[in-house]
Amino acid sequence: MAEPGGQRAKPGAAPLCPHARPRTIGAVTLVDPPLILGPHRFSSRLFLGTGKYPSMESMVEALAVSGTQCVTVAVRRLQIGVPQGKSLLDYLPRDRYVLLPNTAGCFDAEHAVRTARLGRELGIGDLVKLEVLGDPDTLLPDPLGTLEAAKTLVKEGFVVLCYTSDDPVLAKRLEDAGVTAVMPAGAPIGSGQGILNPNNIRIILERAKVPVIVDAGVGTASDVAVAFELGAHGVLLNTGVALAKDPVRMARAMRAAAEAGRDAFLAGRIGKKLYASASSPTAGVIAGE
Repeated sequence: MAEPGGQRAKPGAAPLCPHARPRTIGAVTLVDPPLILGPHRFSSRLFLGTGKYPSMESMVEALAVSGTQCVTVAVRRLQIGVPQGKSLLDYLPRDRYVLLPNTAGCFDAEHAVRTARLGRELGIGDLVKLEVLGDPDTLLPDPLGTLEAAKTLVKEGFVVLCYTSDDPVLAKRLEDAGVTAVMPAGAPIGSGQGILNPNNIRIILERAKVPVIVDAGVGTASDVAVAFELGAHGVLLNTGVALAKDPVRMARAMRAAAEAGRDAFLAGRIGKKLYASASSPTAGVIAGE
């Protein structure tokens, strides 16, 4: 997917994009166009989950520190009709976060579609993270079930962000089916292994005309930086923060890594060379005796 590119605003100049959130570092203001997903525009490209935290209070604080604007909620975890202040949704103010209901735990297309419809009926919206799992041990996606469910949900008007393997062919099939974003796994869900196959992610990014959000497998901040340096448009994670010894501090690290990795990608890294290349010019230097 072609990027508008990072742009550098002159001090005092108006933002280059009406939806961008400029970051001022010293005398330089950096502007990054927003990530657009259906009707939503996000200046933060970091998406966080809401499961596995040691407490609701630690989740609330970690989400706030991360700077995320979009959080995932498993529709199957939502408790409806419980006393005020006891439901997960009561901890996620809608004026602060866009909720991304997901179909976690679904192992066939029919179940996933039904779960997505339930999320919409609960008033969460048409945005959905589609997961159709194929194996309970690896939690890798079922490619055929994923494609089937994606086609159905797109026809029903959902804004589908689709969890998939790092297979470039399947990613293209999902894009052709009309999904809003493809979400290749960096590694198995909750494994903390980081990005195991950066070459496949790179190929998906090169071919895709929709946003590519790396989803699953993040273990630490450097994994987030690597994903963004590859050119990912966003990163979604949960376990890496929720099960860290200090979730709030890790959330802050993930935010810093996302900003650093994104800036590095937009800045354009130097090419790798086999031999050294002197930083100082060799012409016009004082000759030795």
